[in-house]
Amino acid sequence: MAMPASFATAELEPFRRELTGYCYRMLGSGFEAEDAVQETMVRAWKGATSFEGRSSLRSWLYRIATNVCIDMQRQVQRRARPMEMGPASPPDESHLGPLLTEAAWVTPIADARAAPEGSDPAEIAQYRESVRLAFVTALQHLPARQRAALILCEVLSWPAADAAELLETTVAGVNSALQRARATLGRLSDGPRSQPLDDHDRHLLDRYLDAFKTYDIERLVTLLHEDATQSMPPFAMWIEGAENIGRWMVQPGPLACRGSRLVATTANGCPAFGQYRIDPAGGWAPWAIQVLEISAGRITGMNFFLAMMDPERLFPAFGLPLHLDP
Repeated sequence: MAMPASFATAELEPFRRELTGYCYRMLGSGFEAEDAVQETMVRAWKGATSFEGRSSLRSWLYRIATNVCIDMQRQVQRRARPMEMGPASPPDESHLGPLLTEAAWVTPIADARAAPEGSDPAEIAQYRESVRLAFVTALQHLPARQRAALILCEVLSWPAADAAELLETTVAGVNSALQRARATLGRLSDGPRSQPLDDHDRHLLDRYLDAFKTYDIERLVTLLHEDATQSMPPFAMWIEGAENIGRWMVQPGPLACRGSRLVATTANGCPAFGQYRIDPAGGWAPWAIQVLEISAGRITGMNFFLAMMDPERLFPAFGLPLHLDP
């Protein structure tokens, strides 16, 4: 096969969405996944003459993306959730602690940027399961090549031989990496499994939206599982238990959320909202991306990613405006 002098954008763009999902699982950051995919596209375009056609264009792009992710991860600490940083805190603002950098956290990704474009239920279920915040956090405990092998073979269903070629190792090497990766993940808690939302869950979300809009905390608490958790990156503080979350929501700082507006979106295979707090200058300003985890008819996780982590990128990454007018 003749080597192309260059790739047209149209040849590479169809792979952007699936590569974003792959890089997100590798890196644990929606921002870094976008950057990694862009770097992958640039390297592919610049290195077109090195593509000899012995593997598919898709496999070649995944090889570049894997190398980009490994290079990027040498520069940052392992990302985590607040739950991995320490024990739950009392619902008191004195425990809030300092702001930590964005690089400390597993951050969300918009489903519109990474979810499969098809409607195959099995593919969608696999996506939802493999981008859960707890599972992506667990992946960060694996060495990069083990993580790549696990994602390629067990999430994307690549044959071990194809993964071995991409990782420049043997099938035995891939199988060994998979065994070690499974053992590590087996020792970690990655939370409840993701389930498709049913009509009851959708009604639950409607009630949550109304309770938050009116800031009816007593009602909101009734929607939570008794062991529900709330986290607020870039703060390491997190809260456990529906009653404690209710007490937290009426602390002086959180009370500033009264009067917020929520705009629906989806993230990490979960229902999500862009939360806008009242702007003293008028309208509503971005405050947090809320990612809600639901199980057995109750909200089990309230993950509030505060816009202060990266205000100019966080909301636009979800297709949300930077301001709501009255």
